[in-house]
Amino acid sequence: MRSFHATPVEMFASLWRNRELIKASAKREVLGRYRGSFLGLLWSFFNPLFMLAVFTFVFSVVFQARWGGGSGSKTEFALLLFAGLLVFNLFAECINRAPGLILSNTNYVKKVVFPLEILPFIGLLSALFHTLISLGVWLIAYVIFFGVPHLTVFYLPLVLVPFCLFLMGLSWALASLGVFLRDVSQIIGMLTTVLMFLSPIFYPATAFPEDYRYMLYLNPLTTVVEQTRDVLFWGKTPDFLILGIYWMVTTGIAWLGFAWFQKARKGFADVL
Repeated sequence: MRSFHATPVEMFASLWRNRELIKASAKREVLGRYRGSFLGLLWSFFNPLFMLAVFTFVFSVVFQARWGGGSGSKTEFALLLFAGLLVFNLFAECINRAPGLILSNTNYVKKVVFPLEILPFIGLLSALFHTLISLGVWLIAYVIFFGVPHLTVFYLPLVLVPFCLFLMGLSWALASLGVFLRDVSQIIGMLTTVLMFLSPIFYPATAFPEDYRYMLYLNPLTTVVEQTRDVLFWGKTPDFLILGIYWMVTTGIAWLGFAWFQKARKGFADVL
């Protein structure tokens, strides 16, 4: 039986070794999503713009929601909300797809010698493409209503890269579990919905009841959502101590997910 290396070095080496295949596959996946549609890639621009308008109307007009510590304007609320949604949508797209990655590519398991470990990364790149488009929409809206963005926006990669490592770790683990347990995708769908409302996306973390606030910070999305808002909207320098810990933890999660995937993949062909 073929052995698959699961060292931290191999985790990154495999992605580098197959970079051209990853690039071509991610491009094909992005273009394939809009193939045959009249507007094509423009949908990736209109979708976040439409959702921004809908969420703004519902929460700031219907529910009269206001963001604590801000000016209370609808545009401010919209941009703060949308900054949180940038993070959540990236998370949701990667995690919801992860359990079906191997199941939807069984031909790679049975017939072709294919580096299966790159499939979650291809999905991540596709999701990141849409996140970048949404970020562009956010920046345009900020320039229109508030002027030149803060220079702290350049700290955003320091916040999102460890988050991507976290997503890769979860995706590797869920992709392998999805082969053996077909209910995983249903469970993940429910948990994703729950996390959306238990994350500080529609409200600031300070709005959460103080007695239960520690539970909010057990949520893996809380830190990255707050740090993203800080660097994008509030113009605050990220907390480098928290970021340093976050980098170490998410790197460990990525490696554990990769190691689990490499161990479990030996049984894929038998199950599929």
